[in-house]
Amino acid sequence: MPERAGEKSAQADAAQELFALITGASGGIGACFARALAERGRNLVLAARSGSKLEALKTELSALHQGQAIRIEIVEIDLSVPEAAERLFTALQERGINVSLLVNNAGFGAHGEFVELPLARQSEMLRLNIVTLTELTRLLLPGMVARRSGGIINVSSTASFQPIPYTCVYAATKAYVTSFSMGLAEEASLYGVKVLALCPGGTATNFFDASQFQKINLPGGLQSPEDVVKAALRALDKGKSLAVTRWINRVMIFVQRLAPRRLVARQAGEMFRPRAKSNQP
Repeated sequence: MPERAGEKSAQADAAQELFALITGASGGIGACFARALAERGRNLVLAARSGSKLEALKTELSALHQGQAIRIEIVEIDLSVPEAAERLFTALQERGINVSLLVNNAGFGAHGEFVELPLARQSEMLRLNIVTLTELTRLLLPGMVARRSGGIINVSSTASFQPIPYTCVYAATKAYVTSFSMGLAEEASLYGVKVLALCPGGTATNFFDASQFQKINLPGGLQSPEDVVKAALRALDKGKSLAVTRWINRVMIFVQRLAPRRLVARQAGEMFRPRAKSNQP
C-alpha cells in the first residue's frame, strides 16, 4: 500500500507540470479559455503576437489564483509566418514544458471579393488557420499519445459547413479544421487523447473588426465568448469530437444540409456581400 500511495503522489506531481497551451490568447475566446482553465487549476502557456496583452492577462490570472500555485508562461510570437509552429515548439522544449491540452484558437478572416483582397493577407490566413494549426497538432500530439491522455481543441466555425462568398477563403480554412479535427479524433481516441472541433457562430469578440467585416446581422445575434468556452470544455469532458454552440446554429446547419449547395452559397452571398457591391446593378 505505501508503494501505491507513493506512485499516486509521483503521478500527481507530474500532472502538475503539464500545461495547457492556448494560441491567440491575448483576447476574445483565447483569453476566456485561459480564465476558464486557470479556474480549473491548469498550468498555462499563453501564446500570441501582443506581449503586453499577454502580460496583462498573466497578471490578472496570477492575482486571481495566487492560492492555487499555477504556473503561467507567455510566448510572444506571430503564428501566421512560416515555421512559427516549430519555433513555438522549440520554445516549449527549452522551458521544459509538456503540453497536455492544446487549444488552437489563433486565426482570422478577411471580408471582401477574393479577386480584390491582397494575396499576402490570404496567404497569412491559410498559414495561420490551417498550416500552423496542423503543425502544432502534429508536434504536440506524440507527447499526449505517449502519456495515453490529453486533449486538443481546434477552434473552427459554423462557417465550415457551407461555402460563403465574400469570405470564401476563411470559410474554406474552417471547413478544413472541422474535417481534420473530426478525422483525427477517431485516430487519437485509440490512445486516450480527445480531439474536439469547436464550431461557434458569431461571437462577441474583435473578430469582425480585425477581419474588416462590415456590419452583418446574424440570426440570434452574437454569443458571448465565455459561453463558447463553457460549451467547448463541457464537450471535451464528454469526449465529443464536434461542438456547435447554440441551438439556433445547429438548426441552421441542419436546414442547410437539406438545401441545394448552390442555393446555400447564393443566400450566404446575399448576407455577406459588401454594401458597396450590393448597390451595384
